[in-house]
Amino acid sequence: MMEKEKTSSIDEVQETPIQEETYKQMSPFKLILRRFFRSRLSVVGLVILVFLFLFSFLGPVIYNKWGETEVDRTQVINYINVEHEYIDEYGEKQVVIQQLEIVSDNLKAKPSLNHLLGTDEKGMDIFTRLMYGGRISLTIGFIVVILETLLGVLLGGIAGYFGGKVDQLIMRIVDVFNCIPMLPILLIASAVLDSLKEFIDPSNRIYFLMLIITIFGWSGCARMVRGQILSLREQEYIVATEVMGLPTWRKIFKHLIPNVMPQLIVNMTLGLGGVILYESTLSYLGLGVQLPYAAWGTMISSSKDPVILTYYMNMWLPAGFMIVLAVLGFNFVGDGLRDAMDPKSKK
Repeated sequence: MMEKEKTSSIDEVQETPIQEETYKQMSPFKLILRRFFRSRLSVVGLVILVFLFLFSFLGPVIYNKWGETEVDRTQVINYINVEHEYIDEYGEKQVVIQQLEIVSDNLKAKPSLNHLLGTDEKGMDIFTRLMYGGRISLTIGFIVVILETLLGVLLGGIAGYFGGKVDQLIMRIVDVFNCIPMLPILLIASAVLDSLKEFIDPSNRIYFLMLIITIFGWSGCARMVRGQILSLREQEYIVATEVMGLPTWRKIFKHLIPNVMPQLIVNMTLGLGGVILYESTLSYLGLGVQLPYAAWGTMISSSKDPVILTYYMNMWLPAGFMIVLAVLGFNFVGDGLRDAMDPKSKK
């Protein structure tokens, strides 16, 4: 028994250098993929995001029975009972129930084969609007995060590389943007847009929404990039570029920024879920995408009506579920990328 234990321990000791040598032979990209797919939550997040993109961008092409703003004009007959009170000849109060026939469009229809999730209070197909709403929310999320990152990399890179008064000026601007309360600014911006609705088409309001979120969201990325470049500019390879006489823009964007890319990718992935949640909140408050165009936040806003909130959950619950899925998916993928790109992470 003792000899077997010694033999197994020797084998374990011999296997360790071989495994380490195998990992060293792997490229950094393959090593990151190996770490990423080893995490179950990362894989779950990736599956969720693939589903959301297929559902939002490919779904309307496959399921094109109804349009985004198309109203079901099918005439539906509903019967309601109306009570009438009167005083009879003996002075007693009597109640007469009269049944009225109301012919209307197919409003607030229950889920069926014709409408998989029913229709909303306007008679529009909820399932179709759910797909188009995902397209808008995901598009806004990606465009805003890309714009925030570009602006943050530009200003953060300049601040971190030059330092001194330039760094102090940019960081004070960052502090100012961090101190400005965003919700009052958005309320004012919404009032201005409402006053200009004769000149601004409701479909173009989405661009103003993206611009406002970008203006108030770039400061975090700029601070992160500045901190990374401050630690990188003292490295030997940066000193070598100065000796070689390379221009400043090349040192920043070819040698410094590429080394910040792993942190930028993680920051962008984690920020996407926040932007989608923020856009949905603004649309719910009426500051974002306006009817008749679809957005997940706009669809949830129908729950402000107590009757819809209680008896017509098919009108708002699916949109809320999709928002939760999107935020969880991006957060899971972001956490997985952060762990996979960590040099101290286990192999």
